[in-house]
Amino acid sequence: MLAVACALMPAWAAERIDLLVRGADVLDIVDGHWRSQHAIAIDDGRIVAVLPDAEAGRYAPERTLDARGKYAIPALWDMHVHFGGGPGAVEDNLDLLPLYLAHGITGVRDAAGDLAGEVLDWRDDVARGERAGPRIFTSGPKIEGLKPIWKGVLEVGSTEDLTAALDRLQAMQVDFVKITDNTLDTGLFLETLRETDKRGLTTSAHVPYRLTIDDASAAGLDSIEHLDYLFKAGSPLEASLGAAIADGTLSSREAYEQWNASFDPERARATYRRLAERGTVVVPTLNGSRVVAYLDQDDHRDDAYLKYIGPELQATYAWRVERAGKDSPEDIARRHHRFETVAGTTLPLLQEAGVVVLAGTDAGYLNSFNYPGIGLHDELGWLVRYGITPLNALRGATIHGARFLKQQRDYGSLDAGKVADILLLDADPVADITATRRIHALVKHGAVLDRAQLDGMLDTVAARVAERRHAASTPD
Repeated sequence: MLAVACALMPAWAAERIDLLVRGADVLDIVDGHWRSQHAIAIDDGRIVAVLPDAEAGRYAPERTLDARGKYAIPALWDMHVHFGGGPGAVEDNLDLLPLYLAHGITGVRDAAGDLAGEVLDWRDDVARGERAGPRIFTSGPKIEGLKPIWKGVLEVGSTEDLTAALDRLQAMQVDFVKITDNTLDTGLFLETLRETDKRGLTTSAHVPYRLTIDDASAAGLDSIEHLDYLFKAGSPLEASLGAAIADGTLSSREAYEQWNASFDPERARATYRRLAERGTVVVPTLNGSRVVAYLDQDDHRDDAYLKYIGPELQATYAWRVERAGKDSPEDIARRHHRFETVAGTTLPLLQEAGVVVLAGTDAGYLNSFNYPGIGLHDELGWLVRYGITPLNALRGATIHGARFLKQQRDYGSLDAGKVADILLLDADPVADITATRRIHALVKHGAVLDRAQLDGMLDTVAARVAERRHAASTPD
């Protein structure tokens, strides 16, 4: 009898796994093709296989997620955010973590602020599974010159200062090094690039005006933050006008007008090709720039999203609003023109030259109405509107970000062996980038967060913010 029973058993047994996502169209983010009606097998937080749904019977899952009619893409990363606002804003910043998850974002790159120690702790808490939130990659405190306007930085005025700063950053085990140009000497900026290269550290920076974009890239800069810096590379006056700004003999507005008048697309294209050859990437951060450029048309006072932004963070928005409010009608027209010209001219040329464009918002403290979470979907939309294809915009929030941070072995695409961070959408984002907003469910490290759970995160944040706002407005 036992022999008969064994003969009736199949030659193979289904492999037991934790989760099987069935019937989705799965995007191969590298080649850009959809794999129609596929299943994603997941176990112990990682993808075991991506296979035609008809072959899904080889797996015996603890849970099955029906994804028929849905579109599966890698979960998103916001490649330029800021946590900060001082000790009083810690709770407001912590509430940003669920906002990111609720919008399908499982990774953020913190490009320095004034809460470096706290952010490093949060990074480690999330990595250990002790705090819910996106995986955090952080620069820790950024490198600056002496007596800068920024708080919480490492002030560098000599080679000895630089060595001490880099030693400290490496002891913190930061994920990359952020350099800004407020007061940092240009020679020390270049020395920082040389020294970080020797130490195998990835760099991200604002480019000093005394340097050309080509010079900064050739010196080893890995990432240029903010699109404005790239525009001047198209002018033969890039170096001379940059030096005049640095010397204080010319305003940035006056320099921009001359750069614009002398802009040569061929010159820009040639520089951008060299950036691409060296692997220097660009993070345009369009969303924050556009908000400020058009504050005259939308003051954002009635934005529904403000219910998720705590009172301490909202207070940091005021300085940009007040500064923009002082602009004359002529100034307002100029800032509109500048934004449209820089974005509309530069982005298509960068894409044509093969420069990797990362999707980052600049969201967080100080940057008015540039909202953590939803802001990345805005950023993707602006990238596409001003010249990047939807597929390349998505790559900038997935595989390209993972590669920049040297995390491509584990993240950035939906392939066997990688961490199971998956965004399920109701529509095709390659056909229409706004589809990234239509989130059906998020799978984070193999755990399913359905639409109701994501909405619950938003509701919880709104309630917490309302409590703090009430407490702040109630006399002792």
